[in-house]
Amino acid sequence: MRLTKFSQVMTISILSLMALSVQAQSSGVVAKVNGVAIPQSRLELMVKASVAQGQTDGPEMRKALRENLIAEEILAQEATKKKLDKDSDVIAQLEIARQAVLVRAYQADYIKKNVVSDETLRKEYEMLKVQMGDKEYKARHILVDSESVAKEIIASLKKGGNFAKIAEEKSLDEGSKENGGELNWSPPAAYVRPFSEALVKLSKGSLTEQPVQTSFGWHVIQLMDTRPMEVPPFEEVKQNIQQRVLQREFATVVQELRSKAKVE
Repeated sequence: MRLTKFSQVMTISILSLMALSVQAQSSGVVAKVNGVAIPQSRLELMVKASVAQGQTDGPEMRKALRENLIAEEILAQEATKKKLDKDSDVIAQLEIARQAVLVRAYQADYIKKNVVSDETLRKEYEMLKVQMGDKEYKARHILVDSESVAKEIIASLKKGGNFAKIAEEKSLDEGSKENGGELNWSPPAAYVRPFSEALVKLSKGSLTEQPVQTSFGWHVIQLMDTRPMEVPPFEEVKQNIQQRVLQREFATVVQELRSKAKVE
């Protein structure tokens, strides 16, 4: 659900908003639309989600959210009058939405009840440091859909062809072609294995002699430069590592549940 922009919502006085908030909290109802109550709990859930996205809880935000909830209730009632809630596609979408909410609730409950120890996080940090290596690579590449085209590009480059121009014209990688095929400074582990294995064998300025095939297609790779890898301190990446560990553990839980489920 998208929030109505504050600029599109009629402003009311702070005192009115405060009075509205007090009244809603005391009654447990934000508003009634054609006799149907919108519970305070629904507004609080929306406030919580908005704050999590960086917005500041306050009278203006609550007013906007309230207006949005009212508008949605009006539209939902109209849809029901038209019996759209009986439509098979709508019923399926409602079930999918319900299922998604339950999945997120299960994930949140798992994270809440499974705290990762600092010892585990530090072990993961040290393992990642080893995997990342001690160098970063600045590379550029041209991605095409066939080996023959890639070989033609390599031949053209060896004859003095302009790498950046060819990348802009022929590369299928939308993220780098506009920059002449240039990629960000990254350790080899940031790339898929065939790409990283080819990259680390190159010397500065050199080009892959043969096209490199990955799941994305065929690459022509050139190493532009290398530099020592600067690993951020543990505390700076601790939260990211925790998410990584929890995601891996949760994936294991899902696999275990899948193995026990009776699927016909």
